[in-house]
Amino acid sequence: MSWTRRFPAVPAALLAALLALLSLLAAAPAARAHEERPVTLPDGSGSVPRYRAAEPDLLVCKTDRADFERRTAGFPEQLRQRNLTLYERCQSSGYRHLQEAVDAVDRPGMNIAVLPGLYEEEPSLPRPTGECAHLKAPDSALGYQILSYEQQVRCRHNQNLVAILGKKDLQIEGTGAARTDVVIDAKYQKLNAIRADRSDGVYFRNFTAQRTTFNSLYVLAADGFVIDDVLTRWNDEYGFLTFASDHGLYRNCESYGNGDSGIYPGSASNINDGRGYDVPRYSIEITGCRSHHNMVGYSGTAGDSVWVHDNEFDQNMGGASMDSAFPGHPGLPQNHARFERNLIHDNNADYYHYVADGTCAKPPAARGYEQGVVCPQISMPPGTGIITAGGNWNVYENNWVYGHRRAGFFLSAVPAFIRGEEKWSKQTDTSHHNRYAGNILGKDASGASRPNGSDVWWDGQGRGNCWQHGPDGSTPGTLPRCGTARGEVSGGSARLVGEPVKLTQLLVCADYNVQARKLPAGCDWYGARGLERVETQIALAVAAVLLLVGGVLWARRLRRSRLGTAAALLGLAGLALDVAGSTMSLTHTAVPALALLLLGLWWTGTGLALRAGRPWLARLTLLLGALTLLDAFDKAVLMIPWIPLSPAWIRALVAVVWVLWAVVASARPGPPAPARPSGPGEAPAGDRTPVPVGPAPARDASARRSARPTTAEPATPRQGDEQ
Repeated sequence: MSWTRRFPAVPAALLAALLALLSLLAAAPAARAHEERPVTLPDGSGSVPRYRAAEPDLLVCKTDRADFERRTAGFPEQLRQRNLTLYERCQSSGYRHLQEAVDAVDRPGMNIAVLPGLYEEEPSLPRPTGECAHLKAPDSALGYQILSYEQQVRCRHNQNLVAILGKKDLQIEGTGAARTDVVIDAKYQKLNAIRADRSDGVYFRNFTAQRTTFNSLYVLAADGFVIDDVLTRWNDEYGFLTFASDHGLYRNCESYGNGDSGIYPGSASNINDGRGYDVPRYSIEITGCRSHHNMVGYSGTAGDSVWVHDNEFDQNMGGASMDSAFPGHPGLPQNHARFERNLIHDNNADYYHYVADGTCAKPPAARGYEQGVVCPQISMPPGTGIITAGGNWNVYENNWVYGHRRAGFFLSAVPAFIRGEEKWSKQTDTSHHNRYAGNILGKDASGASRPNGSDVWWDGQGRGNCWQHGPDGSTPGTLPRCGTARGEVSGGSARLVGEPVKLTQLLVCADYNVQARKLPAGCDWYGARGLERVETQIALAVAAVLLLVGGVLWARRLRRSRLGTAAALLGLAGLALDVAGSTMSLTHTAVPALALLLLGLWWTGTGLALRAGRPWLARLTLLLGALTLLDAFDKAVLMIPWIPLSPAWIRALVAVVWVLWAVVASARPGPPAPARPSGPGEAPAGDRTPVPVGPAPARDASARRSARPTTAEPATPRQGDEQ
């Protein structure tokens, strides 16, 4: 879904036509994701906060001593004694709810310790009343109000179970032996379990947050934050959401059961915009985390300058995703994510059936999230390792990517109008300079074989993208190769638009709406198989038209031509392979390119056979054959540089003209076919210009003689007559 930034070799009319085509085809509803008030990125003057081991300033605990002792009974003795000491202190001078302790913070640098227990924050749960029940604010596409910061301060529990607003250098830590010993539970009654807004230097450690209608832990507009050993689970959208923030660190975290992603560093500070691969620092680091059984493990809409290393993303629908597809996110288009040494495997879950059967139409508390239900919020190709939809300058190196039913790496581009930008100069700004090198594909960390369905799926758009040598199956079959140094690319291309069939597939699959329980027909992301898939339907429709037109052309003009008949047989085989190559199991093999080769030979042979009788149709047919052979070369041998469009686009346009011309040529009547067959390359007499019917006033002498009666004596030859 995209183009390159500069296009001096392409007329503006061509680009306008392509954009108009996309606008007509893009019938999907407006993109929906995280919608927030307008925010600006931090100025970068902050720093990553450090953990403070000092005794807590404030304590939070419950009053049920029996429950507390049960929760701490299995702790190591030293930790159990410390918790008992803190509990005695908390009973006399502590708080019963985390929000009460946050409200008591009166200076930067304070520590809050939360003792083992279940915290449902009962005072925060009731619906808003009075002024807070009648706030005037725009509604998001998902139905919640997009409140200003001032409205969040005034009505902090309209959307948040615990609201941390404007507190600086605050540390909140659970004192249990494991992160599940302290649980903050929104009971599906709040948008967010914990919201930290404009709270630079916030540090979260060792607890669980769960069961919201949006996200468990939300950090917004912070210059400095740490999420350390925290678990989030069972949310409509995200486990962890950090937005428009800088100097962030996720460490040893876990997230599962989320309808969008477990980890979402959205609109991370865009500090490396305009740079190449060499950058001075990253805005957010994510390490030692595991995100599993979500729609996608990691999501990065405008996830700029994020360093993701030594994590595990598994058992999701997709392992990780970077994109530039949603409006309202500062820092678009996405750029400069760096993934290395991650385990990205077995992301083959398929949760769309919960949308189709009505499970996701129930209230969140009744859906069964705790039993493994996930309600996917956006379109996602299940069975994929790393998805990049409109990102630039991303580096994927030394990761283990294996066990995916669809593809290890998925790259497509996104035109700027999808995210709401209409400038012509913006339309070509995505899917450039993404580097995939040194990854271990199709094998786990022990070296055991765990192949992906294919290693690479690419729509073909963008410039400067490259892959390591030797993917085990890719589409296209040939890929630009990465050199040793970042930025070195061999066999690169710079295409304005990707392959037409792939573009159609992306547009069809984007028409997903979880609220309307609508699964797009024809898309295998949602379960379409065989003839249900739009790619196979297109291949069948094209094959049917070409078979009909080509068959009639052969029967009327070429059936007595050996060359024409041989070419027709090649075309028949090519059409059959083209349909077969559109299936999921063969699309990344050599079959599609072989089909193009046979079709190219068909048109070439047909053009040669038509030369004598239909010279202009022959020229058009030879051009179509050449373009088809060029397309096969482009897909299987080497992506042709210097051309702004794939040969498939020009071939498709020429094919439309050829079909119309061939129909006319086949429909025109001609004389009876000759008695003897034509030789190779010779057009049949029936396709030649007919001889005019009527008296021939100037027949030659030999013709006159042959018409005389044979019974007469031969006349004496006259001078000048030839025998």
